[in-house]
Amino acid sequence: MRSHVTTHVLDAAKGAPASGVLVTLEQHGGDAWHVVGTGTTDADGRINELGPDRLPEGRYRVGFDTGTYFAAQGTDTFYPEVTIVFELADAAAHYHVPLLLSPFAYSTYRGS
Repeated sequence: MRSHVTTHVLDAAKGAPASGVLVTLEQHGGDAWHVVGTGTTDADGRINELGPDRLPEGRYRVGFDTGTYFAAQGTDTFYPEVTIVFELADAAAHYHVPLLLSPFAYSTYRGS
């Protein structure tokens, strides 16, 4: 099974996948955020099962526990967590939200 939203974390400082990163997927509803899925990146830095296989349109966020990941590596980081908020505008489309990470910078994009 592949969930509606997936992710991949690459540790740019090491040039390798970031395995063991805890990730939380939340949906915004009313005035609050609600957890719809959690997972931990595998040896390839991926989570293919992050929540259900179908989600309704709306606002979502993916949170990455980067502080714990870097602490396990013995590396200081400026960003102990990274949160990416996005609009799921097409309930039929797959959404891939990757994270390119280093101890002092990060970037993201809409993947395929």
